[in-house]
Amino acid sequence: MGCFSSKEGDSKASRIVRWRSTGIVALRDSKLKMFPNEILDMDRVVRTIDLTNNKIIDIPMGISRLINMQRLILADNLIERLPVNLGKLQSLKVLTLDGNQLTTLPDELGMLVRLERLSISRNLLTGLPETIGSLRSLSLLNVSNNKLQSLPESIGSCFSMEELQATDNYIDELPSSVCNLVHLKSLCLDNNDVKQIPLNLLKDCKALQNISLHDNPISMDQFQQMEGYQEFETRRKKKFDKQIDSNVMMNSKGLDVGVDS
Repeated sequence: MGCFSSKEGDSKASRIVRWRSTGIVALRDSKLKMFPNEILDMDRVVRTIDLTNNKIIDIPMGISRLINMQRLILADNLIERLPVNLGKLQSLKVLTLDGNQLTTLPDELGMLVRLERLSISRNLLTGLPETIGSLRSLSLLNVSNNKLQSLPESIGSCFSMEELQATDNYIDELPSSVCNLVHLKSLCLDNNDVKQIPLNLLKDCKALQNISLHDNPISMDQFQQMEGYQEFETRRKKKFDKQIDSNVMMNSKGLDVGVDS
């Protein structure tokens, strides 16, 4: 690496030593315009990278060398695309890309088979790759505040999904495959164009406790007439009562359906 003579160099050297000892690279709010190359040189050491709130545009192809990385947090940057070899990060469990400039996601995203949490809200996505269905360990998907008109049919193969957030898009209907998400607890679709949801959703998704459909053209009558509605209401009320018993201050609206006037 060579000797650092300046104070800045000493600081950089000590920072790298700290990264190597902890496996955590934390560079939030650092005014970075590029992904730091020194991170890529640490190969198997890195477990977590947090580069939130910088001005990074590109993720280098060399990121695929960080094969033991479990958490990659790149929220609030200027990233326009993801490298196609991102799928080589086979240890990745958390990927956070909120508040960037992404218009598409690579098919290789589906190779991240250990991924548990994927958050890509506040981007410019018009669609999601069908390969997202390969993410069998995914428990949280947040695609809110994009330009999505639909969700892929393959999403029903994300069998571990517990929370799906897709508010503030242009979605007009859900694929019937969402009924396969038997572990789904929360479905948030506020501010879309949803006119109806799959008829078996409440019947088949027996873990569902919260549905938020505010500002959609679906009516409360439509919702209440669905098979499984009473069982859903029982779960919702049980969850809310449990929160009250625990003195947890939360929004009491387990169901928030936009009703036609």
